[in-house]
Amino acid sequence: MGDVTRISALISVNTRDRLERYAKARGLGKGAVIEAAREHHLQSLDEIPADLVVPARIVLTPESFVRVMDSVLNPPPPTDTMRALMAGEAVGASGD
Repeated sequence: MGDVTRISALISVNTRDRLERYAKARGLGKGAVIEAAREHHLQSLDEIPADLVVPARIVLTPESFVRVMDSVLNPPPPTDTMRALMAGEAVGASGD
């Protein structure tokens, strides 16, 4: 493997259990699974434009949480573009 370095990270019990099950089911070491996942993730970050990367976790302030909940509980009506998209019609890049 050439030059290597050891890192340490705190992970949840759920993540540890999932990692162990995945590695065992495929006959791999946990280090190999982590290395492959890390490489895959970093390669994706290099190849996908930053504005299209959706974070796995979004941290909300109490104020932004209220706004998100309000949007979920009281969604705005669909736009004409959204109606066309859901109807399977071709939608132009211009929006509404």
